[in-house]
Amino acid sequence: MFALSYFIPVLFNIAQLSILVLILLFLLDLLIIFIGKNNIEATRILPDKFSNGDKNLIKLNINNNYPISIHLEIIDEIPEQFQVRDFKLKDTIPSRKPKTVQYHLNPTERGEYYFGSLNIYASSILNIVAKRFTFDEGAMVPTYPSFKQLKKFELLNINQNSLEYGLKKVRRLGHSMEFEKIKDYVLGDDLRTINWKATAKKNQLMVNQFQDEKSQPVYSIIDKGRIMKMPFEGLSLLDYAINATLVISNVVLKKHDKAGMLSFSKRIENVVVAERRSSQMQLILESLYKVKTDFFESDFSRLYGSIKRHITQRSLILLYTNFETLDGLERQLPYLKAISKSHLLVVIFFKNIELNDLIKNKAETVQQVYDKVIAEKFAFEKRLIVNELKKYGIYSILATPENLTIDTINKYLEIKARGLL
Repeated sequence: MFALSYFIPVLFNIAQLSILVLILLFLLDLLIIFIGKNNIEATRILPDKFSNGDKNLIKLNINNNYPISIHLEIIDEIPEQFQVRDFKLKDTIPSRKPKTVQYHLNPTERGEYYFGSLNIYASSILNIVAKRFTFDEGAMVPTYPSFKQLKKFELLNINQNSLEYGLKKVRRLGHSMEFEKIKDYVLGDDLRTINWKATAKKNQLMVNQFQDEKSQPVYSIIDKGRIMKMPFEGLSLLDYAINATLVISNVVLKKHDKAGMLSFSKRIENVVVAERRSSQMQLILESLYKVKTDFFESDFSRLYGSIKRHITQRSLILLYTNFETLDGLERQLPYLKAISKSHLLVVIFFKNIELNDLIKNKAETVQQVYDKVIAEKFAFEKRLIVNELKKYGIYSILATPENLTIDTINKYLEIKARGLL
C-alpha cells in the first residue's frame, strides 16, 4: 500500500511531462509546417489530349520551399470516368528542391475528362500535423481515338520491320498499275513490259514504265448500333473499330489512296468524303472523336441508299460491324450484296474470345457441358458467316479485338498487291 501511494505521484508527474513534451512537439511541428506561405508549389502537367485505350502520362511538378525535408501525401482528384475514389501518392522531397511525380491513366471511352483539385498534404518528420495545399482545380482533357497506336504504325511505315507486329509481306501479283511512259531498256527491266512497236521504230529495246495506281477511294464505315457496345478488356467493340479506322486511314493516305469514313445506325453521320488533302487525317480524327453509339438496331438499308447516292466511284469499303448468328447476317445480306455489286466490300466482324475460353476448358459438370456445346455452336456460326459472305464474292475479316487493326491493314495491303480494286 505504501509502495503504491509512492508511485502514483511519480507516474502522474511522468504523465504530465509526457503531455507537456507532446504539446511542445505539436507546437514545434505546427510552427514548422504552418509558418510562411507558398512553402509548397505544384503544377499538374497534362497532355493536350488523352489516347483512348492507352497509358497516358501525368506529371506533377512540386517544389519544396521549406528549410527541411517534407513528407507529402498527394491526392489528385482524377476524372470520375476512372471510378477511383482513393487515388493517393506518397513521397518525400528534400529541402529547397524540386521533384517530379508521375503516374499514368488509361481511359477506356472517348469524351471530356475533368480533373478536380490537386491536393498536397505536407508534414515534417514528426508527422503530427499536416498542411493542405490545393492547386490546379478544374482542368479538362479530351480523350481521342488511339493516336498512340496510329504513331506506332506510322513509325513502322509498313516496311520489313513491321513483320514482328503481325503485318504480312504480300507478293504483288500482276500489274495493278497505270501507264507512265516509254523508256530505254536497261538491264533488270521486266521483259514482259517491252513495247515492240516502239522498239521497231527506234531500232533498240524500249519498255513501258508503269506506276502504282493511285488515289483509289477507301471508306471505313463504322456500325455504331447497340451490338457494337459489347465490351472487351475495357473498350467497346465500337472503340476498337474507331481505333482501327484511324490507323488504316493513315496507312491509306501513305499509300497515296484517298481515305474517307462514315458511321451509321438509324442515320448516316460523321461523314468525311474520301480525299488526299493534307488536313484529311485531322478531319477523320475529329469525326471519330464524335462517334457515339445510340443503342438502336442498325439500318443497313439506309446505309446502302447513302452509299449508292454519295459514293459514285468504285471504292474499297471496310465495314466494321458484328454478326453473332447466321440469321443476323441473312437479314442484312441483300444490302451487303447490293453494295458489293458497285464496290469492293470487306465485312469486318469480331471473334468472341469468351467463347474460345469456354471451348478450350474441360467440362466437368452437366452445366459446363451445356455451356461448351452452346459456345461451339456460336463459334461455328461465325465460320459459317465467313463462308456465306465468300459465296457472294464479299470479302471478310473475322478478327479478335486486339488484332483488328493488324488484320485490317493486312487485308488492305493484300487487296492493293493483287490489284483487286
